[in-house]
Amino acid sequence: MDFFVLGFITGLSLILAIGAQNIFVIEQGLKKQLVFIVCFICSVSDFLLIFLGIFLFEYFKDFFTERVELIFNIFLIIFLIYFIYTKIKIKYGSINFNKDIKFKSKSLIIFKTLAFTFLNPHVYSDTVFFLGNISKNFLLTDKYLFGFGASVASFLFFFSIGYLSQFFSKYLNKQKIWKLINLFIIIFMSMLTFYILLDIFNLNNRIF
Repeated sequence: MDFFVLGFITGLSLILAIGAQNIFVIEQGLKKQLVFIVCFICSVSDFLLIFLGIFLFEYFKDFFTERVELIFNIFLIIFLIYFIYTKIKIKYGSINFNKDIKFKSKSLIIFKTLAFTFLNPHVYSDTVFFLGNISKNFLLTDKYLFGFGASVASFLFFFSIGYLSQFFSKYLNKQKIWKLINLFIIIFMSMLTFYILLDIFNLNNRIF
């Protein structure tokens, strides 16, 4: 699979998860409040965090012995299983599209966008740890393609939900739509889990 496409699909699968940040962006789109700035901040933040993860794993690759790689993959499997579990157990009815929330200033909206982005622990596990770990054995050029693919997914997703939320508002709050989205996420992430399990099995055979 092309590394750009792999990065795009993986990044999109992660970001499609229903969370506070995504709901906040949708609300801003529904209210037409600083939509471009909100989407831009979220997208650029993802871009920086994605490549931070990729370069961290690239910089420390000489320290990744097979035993260390095995440990990281075990943690990655735990995270993947938990991630898939949360998608299966998610409560679709908890989504709240409140159009009546009023913000006092531009600076407050920007602050809230940054808070929803950087105070969310999942953004670090998804972008820095998960994507960085997935790409650690890629060639440097493939790392770039993978990172840009994941970044394009973020830009496309945030600007899409920001600018199209008003037009699709009558569909976005329907449980059936989100069930289909989450079904895709569960299937794709399950395939990744199987891939990592095979890698763990091969590493275990070489070490022991």
